[in-house]
Amino acid sequence: MPRKIIDISICIENDVISDPKGFGPKITYLNHQETFGQMQPFFPGLKKEDLPDSEAWAIEKLELITHNGTHLDAPYHFHSTMNKGEKAITIDEVPLEWCFQNAVKLDYRHFKDGYVVTVKDVKKELRRINHKLLPLDIVLINTRAGIRYGFDDYISAGCGMGYEATMYLLEKGVRLTGTDAWSWDAPFFYTAEKYQKTKDPSLIWEGHKAGKNIGYCHLEKLHNLEILPSSGFMVACFPVKIKKASAAWTRAVAIINE
Repeated sequence: MPRKIIDISICIENDVISDPKGFGPKITYLNHQETFGQMQPFFPGLKKEDLPDSEAWAIEKLELITHNGTHLDAPYHFHSTMNKGEKAITIDEVPLEWCFQNAVKLDYRHFKDGYVVTVKDVKKELRRINHKLLPLDIVLINTRAGIRYGFDDYISAGCGMGYEATMYLLEKGVRLTGTDAWSWDAPFFYTAEKYQKTKDPSLIWEGHKAGKNIGYCHLEKLHNLEILPSSGFMVACFPVKIKKASAAWTRAVAIINE
């Protein structure tokens, strides 16, 4: 059966605002003319001009955190425990079957920046697209942040998923979710305003903290969600295997059978 693969990941790159100041990636590029000094020690006597066009290899040095680029968060990122007391699993322990499943997209682009999605919102959207959640469905959230990637306001753009909305998905058997925003939760700027008014710490990272009750993973900084159908596709998002890490990078893709 013919299939279409859609890249739903962003690039890891310099000079694009995809993270708060001090948290972004740094890539140093070395081209074929700059790396002979790396190659020559492996081959004593080799001269640069001996190589075709005097070229060695191209290589890059990356300074990253595990949450740069499109990445998969493990339950350990959210809390030290999951499932009401079990040790939270790290990214190398995430079941791979969670990472390749049928998927559904909930369209929340109409919500204003900082809005916290409720259970009512989730149920309404599932009715609109006529989808009944099944265990291990991957649920993607398409927010306004998707069109703001690359702009100065990306980190503060889009809505976020509240605790109760997240728990509703998890209680249906969902174990992997995703968003095109910087965070699964509402942007910190708006949560900070609410916290200053209420002094209620339960508002902070409330969607993430649902993982304390039911362990789950989510993708952040997805891309191109607006071109996906609401359902009828799969997502593959296997994470890089980093020992005991809270997250890892992934080349997430949507797969549509045509």
